[in-house]
Amino acid sequence: MSRIKLVGAKDGPFLLSPVENFIDESGETRAVQGHTMALCRCGHSRNKPFCDGSHRKANFEAPAVSLDLEV
Repeated sequence: MSRIKLVGAKDGPFLLSPVENFIDESGETRAVQGHTMALCRCGHSRNKPFCDGSHRKANFEAPAVSLDLEV
């Protein structure tokens, strides 16, 4: 088992780390730059499920949260 941290940035995306790679919708394995994946939490991203910064223009508000997960 390994540990992954899920952080909901205040007024921002979910940050998942460390992540080395993931499998995309076509079944291809893709590398994650910097080993942190930013996932949309506001629902406004044009690149879902990934964050594209749209939360800033949408004035998205959410508290910071943090979870440690074993996978």
